[in-house]
Amino acid sequence: MFSLSILQSALELGCIYSLVALALFLSFRVLNIADMTTDGAFTLGCAVSATAAVAGHPVLGLFLALAAGAAAGAITALLQTRLGVPSILAGIVTNTGLYTVNLAVMGFSSNVPMLKTTTVFTMLQDVLGKDSPYKLLIAAVAAAAACAALVWFLGTRLGLSIRATGDNPDMVRASSINTAFTILVGLCVSNSLTALSGAVLAQYQRSADINLGTGMVVIGLASLIIGETIFARGGLWVKAVGAVGGSILYRFIIALALRANVPSECLKLLSAVIVGLAIAAPALRDKAAFARRRAAAKREGGR
Repeated sequence: MFSLSILQSALELGCIYSLVALALFLSFRVLNIADMTTDGAFTLGCAVSATAAVAGHPVLGLFLALAAGAAAGAITALLQTRLGVPSILAGIVTNTGLYTVNLAVMGFSSNVPMLKTTTVFTMLQDVLGKDSPYKLLIAAVAAAAACAALVWFLGTRLGLSIRATGDNPDMVRASSINTAFTILVGLCVSNSLTALSGAVLAQYQRSADINLGTGMVVIGLASLIIGETIFARGGLWVKAVGAVGGSILYRFIIALALRANVPSECLKLLSAVIVGLAIAAPALRDKAAFARRRAAAKREGGR
């Protein structure tokens, strides 16, 4: 059985990591770009947020993380659109360079502890009290605000242009829309969400580490695909909420694995298995339905 603290922790982390799922929804599903900047942008958000919080500006650290993530996304987009680098390689190049940038932001230290640092969580704790669900409140508000903002943005004229770019870039160019600009804006917004997720997580756990973003693409894809599997049909709102719900469900699965004493070293493998099963779920479902129809046809033919 889950304890209440484990359930609450899984819900808090699910809301925080849902920002990565929303970011991948924008880049991977809407723009149809496999953006590999995610790992580095997440760590960048952690580093910027932690450094600003240590300097006494925890709230400003969140906004600085948004700007830093947008800058990382802009570099990837410019490599892709202006220099002709394939999208996957552009993300890998940016992600590789961000390792040194992240170290520099953290003062060339592999981690930044914040045990006695004021964060947005401790600020709300002072207002609501230690026994209040202040961590869950901040995580839930961040997830809900990001989800609403993304859906609103994709409904604007620029957002519709970004969606059209992902669907059919040739048609968009024929309509005199600059696809290089729409890709630039899309990747900036996507990586801003990723960096914000890292920024909130750093202040949530009161530490930033250079390796925090490792495997974040897999975690984000697992959350996104789980949400898409559960919310198979629906409009933009349903898909965005599905990404958040998939992230929360993913954290519950991880919590269940930890409860079952699965070694922490195996969690990345578990994430890969979850992604593989989630991706294969529609094909497996179709094969099972076909097998049932074929068995039914054989039974009717034998009568």
